[in-house]
Amino acid sequence: MQKVQIIPKNRKRHHRTHSTMFLKKREFWGGRARGLAPPEPPPPPDEASAAATEASSELASSLENRRLYREVTLALRTALRDATAEFSFLRLRGLRNLLKSLRSIADSDDAIRLFRQSQSLHELQVIPVLFNNSLRQLKDEPVMRVDHIFGVEPMKITSPATDSEVALALRVLEGCCLLHKESTVLAHEHDAIKVLVNILSTRGTLEQGACLDALISLMLDSVANQMVKMWGVSAAISRTS
Repeated sequence: MQKVQIIPKNRKRHHRTHSTMFLKKREFWGGRARGLAPPEPPPPPDEASAAATEASSELASSLENRRLYREVTLALRTALRDATAEFSFLRLRGLRNLLKSLRSIADSDDAIRLFRQSQSLHELQVIPVLFNNSLRQLKDEPVMRVDHIFGVEPMKITSPATDSEVALALRVLEGCCLLHKESTVLAHEHDAIKVLVNILSTRGTLEQGACLDALISLMLDSVANQMVKMWGVSAAISRTS
C-alpha cells in the first residue's frame, strides 16, 4: 500500500501566498527589463558641456575665418601680379580678376572685413598698383634713347594702356573706394582727382562712363578729394555733355 502524505491546510495557504508574491515580483522586474517602465528624464546640461560646445563653435568660426582670409589674399596676390605686368593683355587679365574678386567680396560681410584688413598690408594694396600701371599718365612715360637700347642695363619697356584696360582700372578703383573708405585716402596721395579729370577730358566714351562713377566713389565721404580742383571736374563734365 502507498502512503498518502497529508499536508496541513495552513501550510498549503502559505505556499500559495509565496507563489503569488513571486509571480508579481517576476512580472514587475521582467516588465522593467522589457522597457515597459517610463524612461527617466535626461539630466540637465551642466556648465562643462556648455563651455565645451561654445569652445568648439568658436574654433570652427576661427578656422572658417582663416580659410576665407587665405582665399581673399590669394586672389589679390594673383591678380595684382598680373596687374603689374609689362604687357597690356596681362594687366587686363589681372584687372578682370580683381574686379571679379571685389564683386565676390561685396556679397559677404566677413569677406569685406577681411579685405579691409588686407589693405593695411603694402603688398596687397590695390590703389597704388592702379595708379602706377594702368592709370599712369602719359607724361610720366620715359623718353627712349639709343643708350637705353644698347646699354648694359636695358630699359624696361611697358606697353601703353588700352581703352579697355583704363576702363577696367576705373571700375576696380570704384569698387575699392566703396568697400574700403581708406582707399580714398590712398587715391588722394596719388592725385586721383587730377588723373581722372585728365581721363575724362581726353579719353573716349568707354572710359568717360567709368570715370564718372569712379569720381563719385572717390568724393564720397572724402573732404580732401572733394576740395581738389572742383572747377576742373565741372569744366570736364560740361565739355563731355
